[in-house]
Amino acid sequence: MEAVATGDLRRDAVRTLIRNWRGGSTVPTASLYPHQWSWDSAFNAIGWAHVAPRRAAAELSGLLGAQWADGRVPQIVFDPAVPEDAYFPGPWYWRPMPASGPPRGVRTSGIVQPPMHAVAALAIAEHDPAALRRLYPRLVRWHDYLWERRLVRRYGLVAIVHPWESGLDNSPAWDEPLRAVPVVDVDAIAAHRRDILHSWSEHRPTNDDYARYALLVREYRDGGYRDRLDDLRFCVLDPLTNAVFARACLALAEIAVRLGADPAPHRVRAEQLTASIEQHLWSPALGSFAARDVRTGELQPVRTVGGLMPLLLPGLSPGRREALIATLTGPAFRLGAGSTGVPSYDLTAPDLDLSRYWRGPTWASTNWLVWNGLRTAGRPDLAGTLASDMVALVAGAGLREYFDPSTGAGLGGRDFTWTAALLLDVLAAH
Repeated sequence: MEAVATGDLRRDAVRTLIRNWRGGSTVPTASLYPHQWSWDSAFNAIGWAHVAPRRAAAELSGLLGAQWADGRVPQIVFDPAVPEDAYFPGPWYWRPMPASGPPRGVRTSGIVQPPMHAVAALAIAEHDPAALRRLYPRLVRWHDYLWERRLVRRYGLVAIVHPWESGLDNSPAWDEPLRAVPVVDVDAIAAHRRDILHSWSEHRPTNDDYARYALLVREYRDGGYRDRLDDLRFCVLDPLTNAVFARACLALAEIAVRLGADPAPHRVRAEQLTASIEQHLWSPALGSFAARDVRTGELQPVRTVGGLMPLLLPGLSPGRREALIATLTGPAFRLGAGSTGVPSYDLTAPDLDLSRYWRGPTWASTNWLVWNGLRTAGRPDLAGTLASDMVALVAGAGLREYFDPSTGAGLGGRDFTWTAALLLDVLAAH
């Protein structure tokens, strides 16, 4: 790793975590995202574990305390102290909640995000082993929800029902599936948006995107949040979500061992998911995994960072692993060959946009996942290169929400929590 003032970076990261702490959870950044987000909290807990393990456990406990009766862990837990119109779509847009919804008095969204939480729980185990016993039953219910309610049986994979559930909100991977969603009420939805008050509109999803997102929310809400997958306009098998789920199943198995519970069901799920990812999401033409639209059966012909995530899986076949590494270091992502970190989208694509959200920029979250994938794949050399890139990005541009992969310029929100949290984890490993 390059010689940088890592002590100063560590102090800045800790200060950012403290600044964004709200007593029981950590907001991503104060103005742009004033609530608690699901997979953000998993990443945040990993960072907190290095400096304040009790806050790491509180972060996950608070999120899982908003778990729905049906087992789902919601994408957003809304802070009741924040005005309802401070973020769109706010709590009013997700109501009414069904009987299977969150605990009484808790306000949440109705969709989910990638299930990183067991991985985070295992990361804090050495610091706060008692937390595992409290978290384990809720994590089991969360995984059961995904396996029972979101499994598309003919593929053996779990589906996302909204682009936001992927964590890669406006990725080009969703462009074709979203064509089935009409663009309606564009002006009305645009009037509610608050994100473009805090960030350049050129860096954010378009108004047409938001109109489609809002319609998907309304239809899922009006259907009582029932997971009738065949009836939904958007139903996609995402390689990132499924790879993270499989990795989380392995983490939950390890937690079960530590608690004296049976790890076998979690291991079996991880094995089944890994096999199904290999069978149904591999694209030889791309040299990576790709999203599959359940409605049409088609693999999406675009390379995104999500397609690299099966590197996280120790059971991935050697051939697929080597092909992914070739793609990662080739012209599409250029790790170690002139790019800064791993971009969110194929650098050779004609519609690449290096400043617009998930359509090109580099993110700490996905870079951290690829970094872990490279360590799992037995490539410490490339993992070290990526770690150096992650540190250099923050050293050059600060703790930003995302970065231009060609220049390293910081984009989006400032003092971003998961960037700080994951930087702490990378620094602790080197």
